[in-house]
Amino acid sequence: MEANIYNITGEKIGKMNLPENIFNTKINVSLMHEVVKWYLANCRQGTHAAKTRAEVSGSGKKPWRQKGTGRARAGSIRSPLWRHGGVIFAKKPREFSYSIPKKKVRIALLSSLSAKAKEGNVIILDDIKVEQPKTKEMSAIIKKLKIENKILLVCKKDEKLSRASRNISTLNVCDIPGLTTYNVLDADKVIFTKESLDRCSALSI
Repeated sequence: MEANIYNITGEKIGKMNLPENIFNTKINVSLMHEVVKWYLANCRQGTHAAKTRAEVSGSGKKPWRQKGTGRARAGSIRSPLWRHGGVIFAKKPREFSYSIPKKKVRIALLSSLSAKAKEGNVIILDDIKVEQPKTKEMSAIIKKLKIENKILLVCKKDEKLSRASRNISTLNVCDIPGLTTYNVLDADKVIFTKESLDRCSALSI
C-alpha cells in the first residue's frame, strides 16, 4: 500500500510504501467502536453535582397546616416540587473510567489506521517546521496542501509547532505515543511526517 509524499509547499515529490503490519491489518469495526466508547468514557470528568432535598438550604418546618387552608398539602419548602427545592435524583460526582486490555487498544488503533489508508486518506509529509510560532505559518502550510477538512498531524512536537497549531480548530497535532483510535477516526486526513512514520514500528503487535 502506497501513500503520496508532499513537501510543505504542497508539491508532490513521490510515493512511499506504508508498513504492511500497521496500515494493512484486518479492520475490526466492533472493536474500534468499543475502544472509542472506552476513550470517551475516560475523558469524562464526572464532576457534575446537584443537591437533594436534604442538602438545599431552608427550614424543615411545615409551611402551613395540613388541612383547612384550601391549598395543597406541603411538608417542606425544600420539596423538589418547589422553587429552590432539592433535585429528586440529584447527580453526584462519579468515576466513569474503566479499563480494557492494552492489546484491544492496540488492535483498534491499527484497524483505524488501516481503514484510513485503504480510503486513501493517509499522506506523508517530507518534513515540517515553522520559523515563528505563528498561526499564519501553519495555516499557510495547510492551505498549500489543499486540505480543508479535519487533519491529524502525527509528528514530533516542539514549542514553535505547538503554538503555531493550537488555534486551528481543524488541526490536531500529536506524536506517536499520543495516537489514539478516536483521533484517527475523528480526522478526515491523517498526515505523517517521514520521521514519525519510521517510528511507527512501535505500534505493531
